[in-house]
Amino acid sequence: MKGSLIILSFFATGLLVGVFRWLPAELQYSNASFYVLCLLMFSVGFSIGNDPQSFHQFKTLNLRLAFLPLMTIVGTWIGIIVVGLLVRNRSLTDCLAVGSGFGYYSLSSILITQYKGVELGTIALLSNIMREVITLLFAPFILKYFGTLAPISAGGATTMDTTFPVIVRNSGPDYAIVSIYHGFIVDFSVPFLVTLFCSL
Repeated sequence: MKGSLIILSFFATGLLVGVFRWLPAELQYSNASFYVLCLLMFSVGFSIGNDPQSFHQFKTLNLRLAFLPLMTIVGTWIGIIVVGLLVRNRSLTDCLAVGSGFGYYSLSSILITQYKGVELGTIALLSNIMREVITLLFAPFILKYFGTLAPISAGGATTMDTTFPVIVRNSGPDYAIVSIYHGFIVDFSVPFLVTLFCSL
C-alpha cells in the first residue's frame, strides 16, 4: 500500500510540474521517456536474472498452474471487450492496449504515450495503478468469493513484486512459486502485447 501511495505522489508531482511548465522546454520535448523505458526494461531483466532461485522455482511448478498467466491474459481481454463496447470515444484496440498493461503501469503508460499520445497514456497509468491498488486492498475479499488463484490473476504483472506479500499472506505460502511465475510471464508479455494493440 505504501509503495502505491509513493507512486501516486510521484504521478501527482509530475502532473503539477507539467501543468505549471516548471521544466525547460528542451527537456519536455526530449526522448527522456524512451531512456526511462530502456532503464525499466533493464531493471526487470536484472531483477529476474539476479535471483538464482527464479529458474529453479519455475521448474517445480505444477503443469496445470502453468496456464494461469494465459488465463489471466484472456480473462482480462474478455473484460476489456465487454467494457470496450460501452466506451464510445475509444477504439477497441485502444482499450486492449490499456488493459494489456496488466498492472505494469510504468512500462505500459510510457509505451502507450509514445504510440497513442499523452491522454491514452495517462488513462493507462491510472487504470493499471488501480489494478494494483485493488489487489492490495481487496485481496481477502477476492480470495473469499473467487478462490485462492483469484488474487494472483487480479494482480496481473505485479504478482512477483508489489502484490507478492499480499498474495502469500492471503492465498498461502504454497502459492508463492505460482505468484512469481505468473508475474514473470505476464510481465514479459506486456511490451509485446501493448505494442501490438497500439500498432493495429
